[in-house]
Amino acid sequence: MGALIVTKDLWKVYRLGDVEVHALRGVSLEIERGEFVAVMGASGSGKSTLMNIIGCLDTPTRGDYWLDGRDVGRAGQDTLAEIRNQEIGFIFQSFNLIPRTSALENVQLPLFYRGTPLREQRAGAAAALARVGLSGREPHYPAQLSGGQQQRVAIARALVSAPSILLADEPTGNLDTESSREIMTLLQGLNRQDGLTVILVTHETDIAAYAARQMQMSDGQIVADRSTAAAPAGKG
Repeated sequence: MGALIVTKDLWKVYRLGDVEVHALRGVSLEIERGEFVAVMGASGSGKSTLMNIIGCLDTPTRGDYWLDGRDVGRAGQDTLAEIRNQEIGFIFQSFNLIPRTSALENVQLPLFYRGTPLREQRAGAAAALARVGLSGREPHYPAQLSGGQQQRVAIARALVSAPSILLADEPTGNLDTESSREIMTLLQGLNRQDGLTVILVTHETDIAAYAARQMQMSDGQIVADRSTAAAPAGKG
């Protein structure tokens, strides 16, 4: 079986008036199913652009992208939306929870948009919250939860659709050190125990250390790609 994610010579060029900005410059990579990969780099290095293309939020200017053997680099918007809904769970720095909606209802949203029956929505959302250690918090609103708990709700929302890939964009950027450790331990467990493919964008080396593979980007290119045999063990 081939790699889950394959890119070949990916370029992304944005036009700002008469100026061309080369966000990606010929990126080629392979990510196997079940890997935990950290993509690192300074602001403007291209890591978020690469994440957006892998997550089917954007398309390359040129080059090829295959997801699970499917050529998605040239797919239309409807196909990309279908892939996002079925294959990819997103976790963001700012949590992106709806303030006046309970934890359970926030997690239900992806299933609601799929047209899943209400009873199945609720059961799936409750199971996802239990998976991230938030059983009993279903009726709480985001303002009643700590930052770490809000991020757990966001992770549960990403998990509820049973994706094959979790994309985490600076998931600890708004958290304190202890909450960051808890969230990264959770992601590590989802990778190691459940076999989820996790791709993490971060500029923090201590957060990247939780991944078993680290890619360094600079000026739109991957300048280093290394495996780390001793990612830290989860701490409760």
